[in-house]
Amino acid sequence: MKISCLIIDDEALARKGLQAYVEEIDFLELKGVCKNAIQANTILKTESIDLVFLDIEMPLISGMDFLKSLQNPPKVIFTTAYTEYAVESFEYDVVDYLVKPISMERFLQACNKAFSVIVGNQENKDNTAESEMDEEYLFVKIDKELVRIRYRDILFIEGMQ
Repeated sequence: MKISCLIIDDEALARKGLQAYVEEIDFLELKGVCKNAIQANTILKTESIDLVFLDIEMPLISGMDFLKSLQNPPKVIFTTAYTEYAVESFEYDVVDYLVKPISMERFLQACNKAFSVIVGNQENKDNTAESEMDEEYLFVKIDKELVRIRYRDILFIEGMQ
């Protein structure tokens, strides 16, 4: 499975370095490189993105504020030169927090973690959908409405009249 990703960083050198790292990892597919959150917002509206490498300190809108503005955000790995936002970043359910300069070893570790999270979430969704379809159930009329009851939820049945 390929994970579609997006790089958002205001520094050209950082964008270039992240892009080179992404190209080395076989399960990542780079969908775009942006220098600010405004450009990224446009791409997120047109592309299906699983993972974002997001800088925090950027002009116009910070990475943190951009993440807060998204209704259904993709998974995020922060890539920043600042350590002071680390604790706050995990309040937004980010996958990882990388401090620049980023080594390939640390980048790969974060990407593997993201892969586990994203693929694990997808498998859970698939399993839930399958199990809901495979479950056996019966309908019971209650107050002139049909209610679906799964067999596994029935503890006992009592007949009346």
